[in-house]
Amino acid sequence: MCQFIIYKLAQTLALLLPIRAGYSVAKFIAILQFRFSKKDREIVLDNLRAVLKTDDEAVRRRVGKEVFINFAKYLVDFFRFSKLDKNYIASNVKFVGKDNFDKALGRGKGVIALTAHLGNYELGGAIVALSGYPFNAVALDHQNRLVNNFFIRQRRIAKINVIPMGAALKKCYECLTKGQVLALLGDRDFSSHGIPVKFFGRDTSIPKGPAILSLRTGASIVPAFIIRLSDDTFQFTFEKPISYNTTDNFEDDVQRIIESYLRVIEEHVRKCPSQWFMFRRFWI
Repeated sequence: MCQFIIYKLAQTLALLLPIRAGYSVAKFIAILQFRFSKKDREIVLDNLRAVLKTDDEAVRRRVGKEVFINFAKYLVDFFRFSKLDKNYIASNVKFVGKDNFDKALGRGKGVIALTAHLGNYELGGAIVALSGYPFNAVALDHQNRLVNNFFIRQRRIAKINVIPMGAALKKCYECLTKGQVLALLGDRDFSSHGIPVKFFGRDTSIPKGPAILSLRTGASIVPAFIIRLSDDTFQFTFEKPISYNTTDNFEDDVQRIIESYLRVIEEHVRKCPSQWFMFRRFWI
C-alpha cells in the first residue's frame, strides 16, 4: 500500500508541475537516492564496471549518478502519459530509421520491436501506439496488486495493449499472426529458461522469446531504442531488421539470432551507459 501511495503522490506532482519543474524535483530525489541507497548504488556501479570497461570508481560514480537521474526523469514521463499527444511527439521526438520499422510491418507477418532497459522504453511504446500502430507489450507483473494495476492503467492510457508475463506465449503468437507489433525487452531474463551468452565479455542469461517467436512466425525483429538527449528531447532509432538464414538446427538458429541482436543492444548501451536502467545484478 505504501509503494502505491508513493507512486500516486509522485504522479500527482508530475501532472501538476510543468515538465521542467517535474524533472528538477525528480533529479533532486534521484541524487538523494544515489547517495543513501547503498544496495542500489553498488549494483548499478558493479554493472557499469563491465559496460565502461573501467575500475575507476570516480568515473563509475559519475555515470551511476546519471543513471539514477535519468531513471527519475523516465518515471516523470511515464506518470504524464495522460498529457502525451501528437503535438508533444512532433516537438520532442526525432525519428531515425523509421522506414525500417514500416517496411518490416508491411510484410504482414508482424514485427517484434526489440528493445532493452535503455532510454525511455515505456515512452517509446506509448509513441508507437499513439501514432496509430497496433501495439502490444509484454510486461512483468508487480507483486503489489495496486501498483500493478496502476502501471497497467498508465500503459492503457497510451493505447498500449498489455500482455501479462503469465499469459504471454499464446497472446504473443496471436498478435504477430495478426500482423501487429509486439514489444519485448531483450536484455534481461525474467525466467529460468534463458540462454547463456556473453554480454560485454561477461557471462549472463538472455531471454530466448524474441528469437523463437521470429523463427516460429516469420515476424521481423526490429531493434528500437529511444534515447534522451541533453535538452530532454528524444531520438527514437529503429535499426534494420535482424537478418538470418535458417538451418536444420533450431537451437543453433535461436543462438545465432540472439547473438546478432545482442550485439545491437550492446552497441546502444555502450553509447548511452547512463541510460541503461539495470538495478539488479546482471551478470552470472
